[in-house]
Amino acid sequence: MKSILIDDETDALEALHLLLMETCPEVVVAGKFTDPEKGLAAIQSVKPDLVFLDIEMPIMNGFQLLETLDTLDFALIFVTAYDQFAVKAFRYSAVDYLLKPVNPEDLRNAVDKAVDKHRLGRTQLELLKHHLNPQDARRFDRIALPSAQGYTFVELADVMYCESDSSYTKFFLENGDTYLISKTLGDVEEMLNGTDFFRIHKQYLVNMRHIRSYIRGDGGYVVMPNKVNIPVSRIKKEEFTERFTRF
Repeated sequence: MKSILIDDETDALEALHLLLMETCPEVVVAGKFTDPEKGLAAIQSVKPDLVFLDIEMPIMNGFQLLETLDTLDFALIFVTAYDQFAVKAFRYSAVDYLLKPVNPEDLRNAVDKAVDKHRLGRTQLELLKHHLNPQDARRFDRIALPSAQGYTFVELADVMYCESDSSYTKFFLENGDTYLISKTLGDVEEMLNGTDFFRIHKQYLVNMRHIRSYIRGDGGYVVMPNKVNIPVSRIKKEEFTERFTRF
């Protein structure tokens, strides 16, 4: 795989390159850049299969660099010293999010995911367009759900609701399939902001278009296509009923 490394710290850049040579010989480093603008130019000219990208950089951070691209036609691995950007990185459907100093085993696993993604020839354009145009989020019709093998792309229209499971979130699809991802429901809610999903309860995020009926009560509850009753919290009742009347 042809790759490009972008990090404003020379030591971190060289350490990553050395680690790649030791643990991932199939990754060919086509360029290393401490200047994100030069790294961007290299992405556009070299057309890499894989990009390792730092986030906090002067002049242009990693997210700003990605926003200048029309498509993300490469596998993307973020390498950063900060963990607070994980949710935003997830919006870009990054293959992985590695913290410095990079663990060799984590790097090997991340590259394996990138290889799988490259073989599948997946595009990340739809996810990028959603991030760049949050006001037009209704056109964002797919979501990438991370799995042990890589990512599964799911149509948002097929997702009935999401349920919180501690630090995980479970997706329930109309065809009966379920997916458990290692993201909190709050993370998922942020990612789906502007779509037809609404947080009706601290445990549930529902697709308003899949609600079959609403039963009034203290907070009431909604009935989903799989005959599951989901409670509406009292503090969300007014906002929910206002939105529900639009569908």
